Amino acid sequence: MNRTIIKTDFNFKNQLSVYKGKVRDVYKLKNDLLVMVASDRLSAFDVVMPKGIPYKGQILNQIATKMMKDTEDLVPNWLISTPDPNIAIGHCCDPFKIEMVIRGYLSGHAAREYKNGKRLICGVQMPDGMIENDKFPSPIITPATKADFGEHDEDISKEDIIAKGIVSKSDYEILEDYTFKLFNRGSQIAKERGLILVDTKYEFGKTKSGKIVLIDEIHTPDSSRYFYEDGYELRQQKGESQKQLSKEFVRQWLIKNNFQGLENQTVPIMSDDYVNLVSDRYIELYENITGDKFRKSDTSSIVKRIQLNVDNFLSSYE
Repeated sequence: MNRTIIKTDFNFKNQLSVYKGKVRDVYKLKNDLLVMVASDRLSAFDVVMPKGIPYKGQILNQIATKMMKDTEDLVPNWLISTPDPNIAIGHCCDPFKIEMVIRGYLSGHAAREYKNGKRLICGVQMPDGMIENDKFPSPIITPATKADFGEHDEDISKEDIIAKGIVSKSDYEILEDYTFKLFNRGSQIAKERGLILVDTKYEFGKTKSGKIVLIDEIHTPDSSRYFYEDGYELRQQKGESQKQLSKEFVRQWLIKNNFQGLENQTVPIMSDDYVNLVSDRYIELYENITGDKFRKSDTSSIVKRIQLNVDNFLSSYE
């Protein structure tokens, strides 16, 4: 467990500032560059778990890198290079303060709201008569405000986003268009690998020139939920749980252990065996969604490795 990266304290060349997120730490450099470190931290219900998950940061970073390359013909993104398994370097952007959540199926948060009798989520009407994990007639966008560290994301409607001036109407329409395009492409990629992309979230920002680009991560197990396509219909007919690859199994484990991120609740302790199980599930998703064999990086000295690889990139970057 000691071969994970949970905290970072780098000092890169021309460094100006650092932002510590729930999972990623973002270092801002001169020349409008950002160095994003994908840590091994695990966040659920907007709470960071005490233990890191081996190889999780590498998995997130490498899936996001591959998916950005596979969608850059549709939507421009911030990425320049990935000089280390846990590192992405890209253009500095002014992020929009919302997450564009898109759902193809009634799962996760939407399903929990539905079970509580709600049929309106983020201003979008959900049909009556659905059961958990049913497919929506067409994908729906259910935005969320982007919370600061330690705070909860909150549902918000398109109308409120525009009315409150969080995003202009013209910019929101671009975000909406990009979100549908990315989800469609992601669903196609998943289908080719025998998976269903159930729901996901995208984050966007503006470059210094005013160009809207995709930032952060895309189609990773932290930002997305996947089902296995084989047997999906039969499991729905029988009312059985879907076989899935996502962080939802961690959420369900936490719920069973009386934790949903609510006030006065204590985070349950994950055993080393369970931590390794979580790591194995992340590796399983990596190999399924990418079609590639996962190659574990050298974790004997992660911090030194990252520092060296970033330094080498920056010394050669003009």
